Amino acid sequence: MRRVRTWFDPFVVLILLALVLGLVLPLPAPAIDGVQTVGDVAIFLLFLVYGLRLSTREVLGGLRNWRLQGSIFAATYVLFPLLGLLIAAVAQPLLGAALAAGMLYLTLLPSTVQSSVAFVSVARGNVAGAICAATLSNVVGMVLTPLLVLWLMGATGGQGMGGIQAVLVHLLLPFVIGQLLQPFLGDWVRAHRPITKVLDQGTVVLLVLGAVLSATADGVWQQVSAWMLVALLVLCGVLLAAMLLVTWYGGRGLGLDRGDRIALLMCGSKKSLATGLPMALVIFTPATAATIAVPVIVFHQLQLVVCAALARRLARS
Repeated sequence: MRRVRTWFDPFVVLILLALVLGLVLPLPAPAIDGVQTVGDVAIFLLFLVYGLRLSTREVLGGLRNWRLQGSIFAATYVLFPLLGLLIAAVAQPLLGAALAAGMLYLTLLPSTVQSSVAFVSVARGNVAGAICAATLSNVVGMVLTPLLVLWLMGATGGQGMGGIQAVLVHLLLPFVIGQLLQPFLGDWVRAHRPITKVLDQGTVVLLVLGAVLSATADGVWQQVSAWMLVALLVLCGVLLAAMLLVTWYGGRGLGLDRGDRIALLMCGSKKSLATGLPMALVIFTPATAATIAVPVIVFHQLQLVVCAALARRLARS
């Protein structure tokens, strides 16, 4: 019975339900915008609560943890691209040049912020270190990802300051506000942990629903045959499994404690859909960007489902 309850994890079921609804539910553009707006508000509230819950000492400790920060950065921008070059070479005869390029582009993106931190929190890992690492990954990625694309893919295009501003406004600003209010409200928030749990899991579900609804409305899935989708799932699964194994056991090899290993596992194995899709439209032509985005969407949904199950399992252990 324990195994049955683990398989039918309510969090995973909600993510799968959001995925199915996003695929089959025809919603007008204003409704999709509304879902995404609610998701943005949830992200703001989530990081406000993180700022309230974490003591400033924990945050500064997360920044000083150079082994954790360096290992997450290396996983995101060194190991992932190396695997991407290998996966793209394997994918090209199976999927064609455009989707193979999308697999490589996927590996050049920064890590997710909100879902990575949410999963670290669910798994009872080092949330402060995860926030610092994932946020740094996104800020640096606004410059580094286009440079990597230009170097490894030969794409041209510019990247403005909008992405950095979005990270600052939606993630760092509420966290800083929470830190400023932490001496006054921190004890109350720490005494009511279910609030953070609901925000953790609810925010991830909203992000999945909004992303899939938007992709369905844009007709992204019509460009992918059933065979191509299966092949993409297999390749994305292999890539994700490789990164999960390397980050978890690599963290042990580096001598990281359990909380830091969880942060490395969750932050170092993910790629950001929220950053990847807008950035693709800036770097590539619209026609190319639509195809390039498909592997990013597939990997994003797969990483959420798999890491949701892992986070709950780690929390129980």
